[in-house]
Amino acid sequence: MNEGLSRWGRLRRDRSLLIMVVPAVVLLLIFNYVPMVGVITAFQYYDPLTGIRDSDWAGLDQFQQLFADSRFWDALGNTLYLSFVQLILFFPIPIALALLLNSVLSERVRNFFQSVVYLPHFFSWVLVITIFQQMLGGAGVLNQFLRSHDLGTWDVMTNPDTFALLVSFQVVWKEAGWGIIVFLAALAAINPGLYEAAAADGAGPWRRLWHITLPGLRGVIVLMLVLRLGGALSVGFEQFLIQREAVGHDAAEVLDTYAFYYGIATTNYSFGAAAGLFKSVISLLLIWGANKLAHAFGEDGLYRK
Repeated sequence: MNEGLSRWGRLRRDRSLLIMVVPAVVLLLIFNYVPMVGVITAFQYYDPLTGIRDSDWAGLDQFQQLFADSRFWDALGNTLYLSFVQLILFFPIPIALALLLNSVLSERVRNFFQSVVYLPHFFSWVLVITIFQQMLGGAGVLNQFLRSHDLGTWDVMTNPDTFALLVSFQVVWKEAGWGIIVFLAALAAINPGLYEAAAADGAGPWRRLWHITLPGLRGVIVLMLVLRLGGALSVGFEQFLIQREAVGHDAAEVLDTYAFYYGIATTNYSFGAAAGLFKSVISLLLIWGANKLAHAFGEDGLYRK
């Protein structure tokens, strides 16, 4: 009885905070959960004119067609390969940037560099790719310099062999600065007294980094890695859609562009929904498996065991 009263007391106390959360919950329901009703179209021959209720039932026909398409498996292979390259090249960089910024003693200098590295996050992919085109394209600054010195040209923006590196560096330039926010917050939560005690015991900067900073970041690193693995099949629709024609679909086709070109663009909405549902299920399994692995190593992951 007392526990129930205390619970209602906490609710009354936090009423204003709960009211502030309501708009976010409503938006989450409208844009993330209500559209999930459309998943049923993956099991239909969906016709927009007749709607979900009156469209003919297809069962697993859309998935059989999907799995029989060699282009789907090529897109899946490209997606996994590009996701792996981005994981290796991108994931450590926000951690390193957070450590570097945290080591800057001047708050004014630290705030300036934070603002600089945050800025590209707010650029659209059209602008980001345009900047790379102006720098690395056939008529870009790099090739103009090479031509002026009779060094030939360097094909970067249209080379399928280096496309994985190109898109990874685009992601690093655009998102690495934004990705440091969580790690900076985790660094701020580490007790400064630990550094003072370690310095008093004669520990140098590297030993303090190894024995205090990195263990303090370990839980956040594991959490971000779990989330990253959960989104392994979502490597960026707009980024690849814009550059697909330049390098060819063999190099730039990923699951999102595959669902668009062979589903939505051809008005075969059920086929596109089946491809999207497959990606969502695999992503859910990946994040579940990564979370289990985090628990096996003694970390919380997304939730405590």
